[in-house]
Amino acid sequence: MFSEGFEKFVLKLNYPKHCIFCEGLDLSIKEPKHHPSYEITTACNLNCIYCYSKVAVNRGTAPKEGYYGDLNPKVVTISQYGEPLLAGVDKVAKIIEKLREIFGDVRIDLQTNGTIDFTDLDGLIDIAMVSLDVANSESYKIVTGKDKFHDVLENIENAVNMDCILTVRSVFLPNFNDSELVKLAKILGDIGVDEHFIQPCSVYNDCLNDLLSVGFDVERSNSLYDYLKVVYDCSEFVNVVIPGCIKAVLDEILKQLEDLSDLKFVRRNSIAREPPKIRREWRFVIDV
Repeated sequence: MFSEGFEKFVLKLNYPKHCIFCEGLDLSIKEPKHHPSYEITTACNLNCIYCYSKVAVNRGTAPKEGYYGDLNPKVVTISQYGEPLLAGVDKVAKIIEKLREIFGDVRIDLQTNGTIDFTDLDGLIDIAMVSLDVANSESYKIVTGKDKFHDVLENIENAVNMDCILTVRSVFLPNFNDSELVKLAKILGDIGVDEHFIQPCSVYNDCLNDLLSVGFDVERSNSLYDYLKVVYDCSEFVNVVIPGCIKAVLDEILKQLEDLSDLKFVRRNSIAREPPKIRREWRFVIDV
């Protein structure tokens, strides 16, 4: 049997503000797509061991620069591939301003690895999602290949006072960052971030050897319970959320279980079958 605290937590779990308006919340949509996005670059100053963007570059499925999605969006993400701020904060700001001219009062979500200060985008973005998976410099170097942990932490601290929702997104790497995610959650709680968004790892064959080299446990990455247990442990310190698409599926699973402890037998397939690719239509590029 699970603890009463864990059971209550699982039943009230929520998803991040970023997932609002996402097709993944609607299980009647057979092939849901991510939010519309404006892709700026596929380049990155990190080399994360699980990164889908570098897989897309290597497999020839990475997007070209420009806007992907319908012409009446509620949300535009900047961006799903690469590190957008490598193009310069000024360029990103001009792109956002132009997107608002085109689409009006659209929500703008920035996705960044946090190595570059983005506080000059205050007032232009609605959500800032910063990627960080570990709680110390040594582990950060193992995951990313770079020594920028303290830069990221400083930029998160600086962003707390921005007029936007501040979300830190972490990828669960079982047998590598289980305990570190809990330590990170405490750090983020002390800083005062709005959300700690923890998601399971999607494993691409191109990345598998790198993941295995740090002790990544593929079998545990398939366990829904192991993932939720880490999320629960982190919730002691910070507001923890999970992907909306996983929350939607979890709610359906819970309806079918006679006993919540049967969650231990629920498995997901963490191995990605195809290289990542944007399935939305390319529309235009903004010249700035």
